[in-house]
Amino acid sequence: MQILSLCMVVPPIGPVTKAFCADPRPAPNILLILADDLGYMDIGANNPQTFYETPNIDRLAAQGMRFTAGYAACPVCSPTRAGIMTGRHPPRTGITDFIGGKRAGKLLPAPNRDHLALEEVTVAEALKDAGYANFFAGKWHLGSGDYGPNAQGFGPGLIGSGEFYYPPRNAAPLDPKDDPKTTDRIADEAVRFIEKHKTKPFFAYLPFPAVHIPLGARQDLVEKYQRKQAVAPADAWDRERERQVRIVQNHAVYAAMLEQLDAALGCVLAALDRCGLAERTIVVFLSDNGGLATAEGRPTSNFPLRAGKGWLYEGGIRVPWIVRAPGATKPGSICDAPVISTDLYPTILELVGLSPMPRQHVDGVSLAPLLTGAELKRGALYWHYPHYGNQGGAPSGAVRDGDWKLIEWYEDGSLELFNLKEDPGEKRNLSVENPAKLRELRAKLLDWRKAVKAVMPALRTATVTAARSQSSIPASGRENRSVITNPRL
Repeated sequence: MQILSLCMVVPPIGPVTKAFCADPRPAPNILLILADDLGYMDIGANNPQTFYETPNIDRLAAQGMRFTAGYAACPVCSPTRAGIMTGRHPPRTGITDFIGGKRAGKLLPAPNRDHLALEEVTVAEALKDAGYANFFAGKWHLGSGDYGPNAQGFGPGLIGSGEFYYPPRNAAPLDPKDDPKTTDRIADEAVRFIEKHKTKPFFAYLPFPAVHIPLGARQDLVEKYQRKQAVAPADAWDRERERQVRIVQNHAVYAAMLEQLDAALGCVLAALDRCGLAERTIVVFLSDNGGLATAEGRPTSNFPLRAGKGWLYEGGIRVPWIVRAPGATKPGSICDAPVISTDLYPTILELVGLSPMPRQHVDGVSLAPLLTGAELKRGALYWHYPHYGNQGGAPSGAVRDGDWKLIEWYEDGSLELFNLKEDPGEKRNLSVENPAKLRELRAKLLDWRKAVKAVMPALRTATVTAARSQSSIPASGRENRSVITNPRL
């Protein structure tokens, strides 16, 4: 087991729930905010030179703990969302690509479920059974109809179809031209919910559709950033396989969309303050995958992180991660320990004083010790993406153990090895220089895939049902690849 104790905080204050449980008032609330496609380098707290303006997200980071090695469980949305809801690695849920994804290439992609199984006990169901009032508004993308959020611990009565669900309301929604991503609507609904639940513990899950394409924001915000764009660095590009990769942030509409999201978050946090609930509410903020940098308009840059959404390089899986837990996190604290979105479920249970559910969250671990500066024993982090992403990524798997990260490409079994401490941009493939570490990490990755029964993509000459649980293609090193440096960033 690896011992992680990389958080710059004061000494532990005792059990995380002590500050809450000593109080006769209701158990702590949970506010979970999930951005869509927001990159690690998009927020000011992670990147002071960012083109975008995120004062409310940055203020939240200053009030809580910011994780510099916070990861999504997958480089695309649905698997990460399934992992958050279940505390299980995506391969265990059968959702390893965004629901609806069917792109093929040299290999046939692995089968992908079109919904989260009702047998899964979601974090919402666990909290609802414990007496919590639950709220949902935004992007679900884990199944529709009988498999929507109403069936997984939220609602009842949420209205929607396919990806998006909202509470019913009498008032008409805002004009789409002013709220094209329903950002303001979600914040408004959340504020109403908070104001109605001042005395009963609640779990509010706000999965915003922003900043996913199609891009859109209020026109006044777009015009603000068009003026800023006129004096910003010009576009600059690198390449990842056959794809161009944006390495400069200067997109006006994307910036406007992010400011609208940031303002919505500010409204919800202000409601907690106004209702006297801030000191009794655990706030978690993260993204479902890295920023979109290699396709579909390439609106943002993750530089110096490599690639973006749809890739297992750091740009695709390292995301903004912030936790504000009163009584546990020290304001302005920073944690460098690697964490992953499947950790949220067990963390939430421990923070509110509920018993763990080891049968359900068999993969995630509670981060409560890290929040107070204590040590955390955990093994490596793993990813499995047996699909062709719309963004150019190919079927692959990855493991991070300490500072070392290995990526395996399933088409040909080729391997890349990086030391993230020395090379966070993954520019230098060390597979030839470090064969022992290469063998060690690949063995761990193979063992993990077997343990979680990960389904592999199939050769086109094989039947689709003949899916394999681990790669049979011999490993080989890949050539080192460099990233063009942009001195203006």
